Amino acid sequence: MHDLRRQALESGKTVSRKARSRMASGASSRAGSAVNSPGASRAASRNASRANSDDEEYLSDETNWSTNSINGVLNGNGDDAEVPADAWKTELNTRIEQIVNLKRSTTEGRAESLNAFAHILMLRYARDQIENRMSELLPSILRSIRQETTLHETICALKALCVVIVTLDSDDIYDKVADVLRRTISDSELSAIKVGAIHALSTAAFFGGTSEEEMEDIMSFFLEIVESDGLAVGAHDEASVVTAALQGWGLLATEIEDMEEATENAIEAFVDQLESADAGVQIAAGENIALLYEKSYTPLEADEDVDEADLDSEDEDQPNHGDRMVRRYTVWRRQDQLLHTLDELATIHGRGISKKDKKSLHSSFSDIRNSVEKPTRGPRYSTALDQETGRAYGGGRIKFKVNRNVEVRIDKWWKLQRLDALRRVLQGGVPQHHSENDVVSRCLPFSVAGKH
Repeated sequence: MHDLRRQALESGKTVSRKARSRMASGASSRAGSAVNSPGASRAASRNASRANSDDEEYLSDETNWSTNSINGVLNGNGDDAEVPADAWKTELNTRIEQIVNLKRSTTEGRAESLNAFAHILMLRYARDQIENRMSELLPSILRSIRQETTLHETICALKALCVVIVTLDSDDIYDKVADVLRRTISDSELSAIKVGAIHALSTAAFFGGTSEEEMEDIMSFFLEIVESDGLAVGAHDEASVVTAALQGWGLLATEIEDMEEATENAIEAFVDQLESADAGVQIAAGENIALLYEKSYTPLEADEDVDEADLDSEDEDQPNHGDRMVRRYTVWRRQDQLLHTLDELATIHGRGISKKDKKSLHSSFSDIRNSVEKPTRGPRYSTALDQETGRAYGGGRIKFKVNRNVEVRIDKWWKLQRLDALRRVLQGGVPQHHSENDVVSRCLPFSVAGKH
């Protein structure tokens, strides 16, 4: 077992308890609830930076290439008076023509056009500009995904598809893209493409008009990936693939009202992944656990008679403490063991852990443990007392600023899951879309700055 753990740490891949059991068949089971130290973080991993609201952090390397060539056009209404304010529309139309005109395009040319197209859509709400071109655009984007001519073109096409889905607010786009994306997840030989397709499928399911039944089916698909450590889609112990599946599952779970059955099916897999050798996998699994605990509580209904033990005991500390919250079901029967594991992750140390991973684990799992113990506490809940009111500051210390007067208080795990998903798709364009795109503002309701 020690050798297997050492190999996992050296490889940087995720190896959960179930995987180690399969690899070491016949070995004795682990004693207690010891947590494996995570190994070096994946280079391609992007752990959620839950305390930082700076959207520039989410601009990826693949998008940054275009800042010099395109941002001047996008910022035409700024200092450069020589660039017309609507020049970005002309540039967008040029990129659309390049994407749909396959006969005159090269592989690298298509990748560049897809990347520029996605970058413009991230930073400008352009539904009116693309809606009447979708009969040409969508087949071309899907062709680039399906053919996998190069890694670069396929990744750019997947990113373009995600931002198109969020921009369009279409009730039928899921049906048009789901089969291609599921085949890509299962059949592609490249982990990076699987990751992009997983995020695209979860984006399509959440924003693209799917039914709750179909959404639950996709969640089951993602759960198979997690339970098998990626083996279900030919990516055994690929941390990036498992992380993407965890994140996709978490996003879709925010949309399901009654999570009792889904919780019973998923919680063991998430607890197992807390022992992964990869910090990104551990954090994504932990945030899903916190979400499940949060969703196990719902408001007390009028004239409802419940056991006092099932009532939230900290309502007086909440800004909306008049709404009593009631535990509807048990998330995990061995909660003491889970809290012990979360304590270890929140204070983990060791030479084999990078400073960045250690900081992420400490910050994330302090919040996750807090929510497992008290599920009405959201991320970054503070028990410190406000000197003016005498109450705990509570949640909402993470604030996503849309503009000077509008902000979103990320005081719930479901909000954090959605914000992270939007940032994966729109990167630095989330504020612009939140101001103009109803899909995004419905996804993350706002509050007036300075008010709860």
